Amino acid sequence: MKKYLIAGLLVWLPMAVTIWVLQAALGLIDGVFGWILSASQAVLPETARSTLELLRHVPGLGAIVVVVGLLLTGAFAANIVGQWWLRQGHRLLIKIPIVKSIYNSVKQVSDTLFSSTGNAFREAVLVEYPRSGAWTIAFVTGIPSGEAGAQLGGDYLSIYVPTTPNPTSGFFLMVPRSDVIVLSMSVDEALKYVISMGVVAPAMNVVALPQTSRN
Repeated sequence: MKKYLIAGLLVWLPMAVTIWVLQAALGLIDGVFGWILSASQAVLPETARSTLELLRHVPGLGAIVVVVGLLLTGAFAANIVGQWWLRQGHRLLIKIPIVKSIYNSVKQVSDTLFSSTGNAFREAVLVEYPRSGAWTIAFVTGIPSGEAGAQLGGDYLSIYVPTTPNPTSGFFLMVPRSDVIVLSMSVDEALKYVISMGVVAPAMNVVALPQTSRN
């Protein structure tokens, strides 16, 4: 009976977790969509409010609206007119106190993460952490710059060390390039390895495995 219970758990657990994550994401999007509808009701005439109230209860409509909105925004930002309007909005936001600090920080991070030419999270490495002799997987996020980079000098890397099993929290470290070992596994494979606590190990490509950069 124990064997059958475990077999059943292995079948249903991945599907249940997947459904739970998707449901949480859709719930968050629907919540934002509901807030937008509530804000719209305050400025729309009475005849339109009943229609908006009906839209609030349509399941999944918020996700559809968000996807369509992203597509339209992307198409708008890809042409010359859209880029001009975005530049005007950017100039306005960076002149507002407090708002400019939040906006600039988020924009720099998003531009770095989602840029096709950026190097953030493009490479998985091994690093000794939290002590000598103990190794963990980390992701290269760039090279130290600004005052930190000037104070360190030498050849350093900025890396992100994720926690297990939740990789969205972790630690930011600046370490010498010679102290890390570059891995041949992709970032997706490394994330699976971290999330599974080392249970799901990616296959090693012996031919493509680079040599260690440690001295």
